[in-house]
Amino acid sequence: MLQDQKSSEQPCPCQSGKPFNFCCAPAINGSRPAATAEALMRSRYSAFSIGAVDYLIDTTAPEKRLEGDHELLSEQTQFTLWTGLEIQKVEAGQAEDTTGSVTFRAHFETPEERGTLEETSHFRRDEQGRWLYVEGDVNFSSQSKN
Repeated sequence: MLQDQKSSEQPCPCQSGKPFNFCCAPAINGSRPAATAEALMRSRYSAFSIGAVDYLIDTTAPEKRLEGDHELLSEQTQFTLWTGLEIQKVEAGQAEDTTGSVTFRAHFETPEERGTLEETSHFRRDEQGRWLYVEGDVNFSSQSKN
């Protein structure tokens, strides 16, 4: 699935400067879990960019998953073009940590508007050592394209 959407030479949507197949693809396709909270945040941004809805759900803390998530995320990924990511601040979330947070700014466009999502995402490790998204402090700003 991912190979069809991104060639091995295409830059990663997370704007790391690395090719997608060597950056976020291994986390998204399940071959190598994200090693840090920032790596998980970047891979989730990439997943939003390419429509990898199952990965977004799988990397959300189980107690935060809702019944309608798949449908909602599928719709969002179809109509939102993510155009830029800026990491503002990283607190903890390294290989030896159990929790961490990442503050970032993500730019987007929909058919009706363009805008910015500013968020501080909070992460934790599960019992298997995988990073999970727990919640975020989110602020949206947008303007109409008209």
